[in-house]
Amino acid sequence: MPFDILKKEVVTLLQQPKKSVDDRLTEVCVLLQERIGYYDWVGFYFANHDTKTLHLEAFAGEPTDHTEIPFGKGICGQVAESNANFVVPDVKAQNNYIACSIYVKAEIVIPLFKDGINMGQIDIDSHTADPFSPEDEEFLVWVNAEVAKIL
Repeated sequence: MPFDILKKEVVTLLQQPKKSVDDRLTEVCVLLQERIGYYDWVGFYFANHDTKTLHLEAFAGEPTDHTEIPFGKGICGQVAESNANFVVPDVKAQNNYIACSIYVKAEIVIPLFKDGINMGQIDIDSHTADPFSPEDEEFLVWVNAEVAKIL
């Protein structure tokens, strides 16, 4: 996947000041979900540190019931506590996994930092087993750094 081409498109989508932040984030989700064949669901969750919950703000893919996730629960909740990237090649091997769809085989979650604070994360589900490479991880860290600029 030519991530360099996508980087230019992500920047273009994020630099639309007349659109709301949520609309811009949704457009980024749609772009990634449509252009990267193994990104079957893409979403941004944002943290409420007072209630220790994550809240789904923007996504592309099948609707999910998981619009609020407690810190510590599932892959997303674990990332909210660990502040570390989490690549899951096989979700069935995780005992603290929240199943969003029977088709999901792998997941990658990258925390989103602004001013050193974990504000949320980008979450990607894949129907392909073990599809995520170090390049995906590096690209998604970059995406989150770009998103942080508009928050």
